[in-house]
Amino acid sequence: MKAREAHREVIKHHKKEARSLYDSDFYAWTWDQARKLRAGQTIDRELVAEELEDLGRKQQQQLETRLDLLLTHMLKCEFQPDKHTRSWDLTIKEQRRRIQRMLAQMPSLKAVLDESIQEAYAIAVLHASRETEMLEDDFPSECPWTSAEVLGE
Repeated sequence: MKAREAHREVIKHHKKEARSLYDSDFYAWTWDQARKLRAGQTIDRELVAEELEDLGRKQQQQLETRLDLLLTHMLKCEFQPDKHTRSWDLTIKEQRRRIQRMLAQMPSLKAVLDESIQEAYAIAVLHASRETEMLEDDFPSECPWTSAEVLGE
């Protein structure tokens, strides 16, 4: 019985130590957790799980950021054709390629593509409004393009 209690105390100490490092030096904590995982040692499972979930959220945020830039330029081309520049075309082309690459590398992001387009579109309208000096209400309230059209397919 005493051995079991001692084991619990050791685990409790390691969790406290891991949490302390997590709070004081996140970078060092990540390397420490990776080393422990590779060595088959005990890791802070709850914090590692949270960080893995955050990585997934960051990928969707990166997708939305790229979509925002793409949609901003698509709106500018559509609503200010007289000010259309080659730079806008190249930005559209670049973002489409980067988004397509993301989706090829992380196919499960396709499941949130339509939602991400809608989220990004709302921000793109604000950016396009600022850059074109048009009113937000001058743009459609919903994204006027299908996901295939947004991706240039």
